[in-house]
Amino acid sequence: MKTIYKGDSRYEKIYEQMQLLGIQDVSSPTQVKNGTIVWRLPILSDKKNTYLEYAAFASGYVRNQGVDCHSNWQCNKRIPSDAYYPEYKFIDGKQVKTGKYLKWQTRSCELIPNEIDRLEYMMKYVIKNEFIKRANYVQEGKFVPKWQYDNVREAVIEHGIDNQVKDLQVIIDGHKYKVI
Repeated sequence: MKTIYKGDSRYEKIYEQMQLLGIQDVSSPTQVKNGTIVWRLPILSDKKNTYLEYAAFASGYVRNQGVDCHSNWQCNKRIPSDAYYPEYKFIDGKQVKTGKYLKWQTRSCELIPNEIDRLEYMMKYVIKNEFIKRANYVQEGKFVPKWQYDNVREAVIEHGIDNQVKDLQVIIDGHKYKVI
């Protein structure tokens, strides 16, 4: 266990959740020195047959490490904001400001300044967007298409053994998720 997960109850809770889900902290010494924490999930990517990775950066960003594509992307919440740019006109071939401003609506990422808050956010994001969303993936990288699952489920119900299968509920931050 890496030392950052010892001593503080919030870090220990994160570490316990990592152990339950099979998530590994694969941060290099350089990344740790820079305030970056990288997690490797026990989920194989769709395209490259490598494990998915997420990282929390000291700058406040939480990012997917882009295993399936050439770049990573921000997982932080997006905040709409307005930007204003001066309006220009061309007069005698020269660009001149008119004194008016044009409004442009954009979105920026909400940065998470505290490390433990980033780790908690990353854990919630990973559970919601990888584990629950990809509930049909197994660690070996096999995928069961929904239609195939539905066919098997219908066959189980049809043969009357459905009452032997117990429904499993997972509670994460007070939200119940039903796994069948």
